[in-house]
Amino acid sequence: METSKAMEESDVGILCYISQLPGFRGILKQRYADFIVNEVDTDGNVVHLTCLEPPPQMVEETKECEAKVSDEKMSERKSHEAEMELFRSLAGDSDAEKLESLISQVDSRTESEDSVPHIVLSPDSDKTHRTAVHNFFKQNFKFLVTDTTDGPDASSKCIRVRLDSGGHKNNGRNSKKRKERGEKPFDSRGSSNWPEHLGKFLRFHLYKENKDTQEALGIIGKMLGIQSKSFGFAGTKDKRAVSTQRVTVFKQQASRLAALNDRLIGIKVGDFCHVKEGLLLGKLLGNRFTVTLRGVIADSEDTIKAAADSLGRHGFINYFGLQRFGTGSVPTHLIGAALLRGEWKTAVSMILDPREGERDVIRKAREYYKESNDIEGTLRQLPRHLVAERAVLQCLKKCPGDYLQAMKAIPRTLRMMYVHGYQSYLWNHAASERLQKYGFDQVVLGDLVYCKGDDNEKETVGVNSESNDDNCDDTYDCSHLDETSGTDLLERKNTLVKVVTVEDMSTGNYTVDDVILPMPGSRVIFPTNEIATVYHDLAKKDAINLTESVHHVKEFSITSMTGSYRRVFQKPLDFEWELLTYNDSNKPLAETDLDKISKTGSTNIIKQEEQGKGDEDNDLSDCTELPVCSRNSIALSSVTNEESEREVESEQVSGSNWQETQMALKLSLTLPASCYATMAIRELLKTSTSVAYHKTLNQ
Repeated sequence: METSKAMEESDVGILCYISQLPGFRGILKQRYADFIVNEVDTDGNVVHLTCLEPPPQMVEETKECEAKVSDEKMSERKSHEAEMELFRSLAGDSDAEKLESLISQVDSRTESEDSVPHIVLSPDSDKTHRTAVHNFFKQNFKFLVTDTTDGPDASSKCIRVRLDSGGHKNNGRNSKKRKERGEKPFDSRGSSNWPEHLGKFLRFHLYKENKDTQEALGIIGKMLGIQSKSFGFAGTKDKRAVSTQRVTVFKQQASRLAALNDRLIGIKVGDFCHVKEGLLLGKLLGNRFTVTLRGVIADSEDTIKAAADSLGRHGFINYFGLQRFGTGSVPTHLIGAALLRGEWKTAVSMILDPREGERDVIRKAREYYKESNDIEGTLRQLPRHLVAERAVLQCLKKCPGDYLQAMKAIPRTLRMMYVHGYQSYLWNHAASERLQKYGFDQVVLGDLVYCKGDDNEKETVGVNSESNDDNCDDTYDCSHLDETSGTDLLERKNTLVKVVTVEDMSTGNYTVDDVILPMPGSRVIFPTNEIATVYHDLAKKDAINLTESVHHVKEFSITSMTGSYRRVFQKPLDFEWELLTYNDSNKPLAETDLDKISKTGSTNIIKQEEQGKGDEDNDLSDCTELPVCSRNSIALSSVTNEESEREVESEQVSGSNWQETQMALKLSLTLPASCYATMAIRELLKTSTSVAYHKTLNQ
């Protein structure tokens, strides 16, 4: 496949549909608010933003905590007064004033400051006196350290006093072992004065518009003066969407975060509470999607109804969506294939070389590097969000020609996306072959399934968690992900997998809904029917052997990965749909969490809406008892100042957005983590989900 053209679904194995029903026209993500994602937590609760202020109890706890800190600081200052008088008599007024200034700096220093405060005392030619000063600091100000520097003339020296990098108010970068820090351990990610009865993690709901998760947390972290890695979250949400998800941060006060809401643009935080443990990737059941397809044109409403009914009954093929393979013209799976072959220089070139369809500033930076090989100059031009490119260049600057090391310099979760992209490419092709050969209405001999009940364990193989392969704490450019959790944890941990036998066929224990296919790895088994050959034949075409490694770099070798399994057919849960009409292309057709807060001014929106009987504006995720229906009505939502979706630009009529009456289809569905909502939409419309295709629908 050529890398210069836009990637098509067929390039990555997305080939089939379940139903043979006709599709219809509909524009996906014409506006980012047409795609609303609400996380579903591990208890099955849909996560909503309902309150922007901390509860009164948390405000009181914050005041108590601040009062405690203030008292401790006052006590510290009083204890310093006696020592300061001693120092004044030892070193004089001028140096005493310098020391007071230094201690004041140390007390007010924030955890995010890189510079270490210091002072230089007056020149001193008396070695005995300098020794006395050194000893004074060792005995009285243990959080400060001293050394000697040259004075203004040959006969004198100066004592420099600075904050001990392993001591008081330390940010932990060059610290001594924690046990040497004194009785009160200090954690760089939050306050050291933390009430014992409170959970050490503040959990909050993050609402964001047209921003990826890492970008939003980076902005919040910068405002708080803490690093992005202080936050924990269960899954990365799509950028081109409005989403709400849970986030945890270590030892932070709710009032500090709530105070940011007035300054944040396209981001809000709320629903605060303290918990004992931070969130980890994969700690979610899935996501609730509210998707609005605009500009719907169909032969008749019956066509739409038949397609929606079929999606609800039979589901869709659980393909990895296009975003799994990157948004650029160089797909991640092609880079992954190069890595699996051990072609490090080729992989680096694919990451750095000029590519089609990028903004001018990025294209010029890539072309500049290609022509000049000037790493410093290229880094000055490359935008910071190009994480992989910058990491590779910075490594090549230190280790010229070491292309393997340059690949390893990319944050782990991002660099693993390349090999995972290749695994996904094989899986998609295998899933298409499974449908083409055996259809979607029955399980067949040799299929793989998760075991049920009393199956004979001799015929099974254990499934291990894929977390070692797919998850780590590193951050990465989330534009590579679609609207999934960003993780590929196994659907069931420590579950047994088996090959379907003749006996299973006769008992009817398994249905087509149980069929799974492997993501290649050292600990998976393959189906014993014809589908297994798809994996090996495709890999062979790419000069890759799935059972042997041509190099000894474990993280870029499929044989060093355990592998995993993925369900072939997926049915949407709590699936509902509704037909709407609209005249204004800028009018929101679905309410976001923020719309609801703005509209009611209530801090308990969801509870009030549940009490409202038959309110048609209720979010569909709260109306799971409603029947699947077709209602020709106009959605009543408050208009917000949204910007047009970057990738799919809405056609604008100069001076007015008023158009002839158009139809929209609003869908609500819940999917497990790692399932792509775009693949459900594809089954419905029978058209491509590529950004390039949906751009053409606006023209």
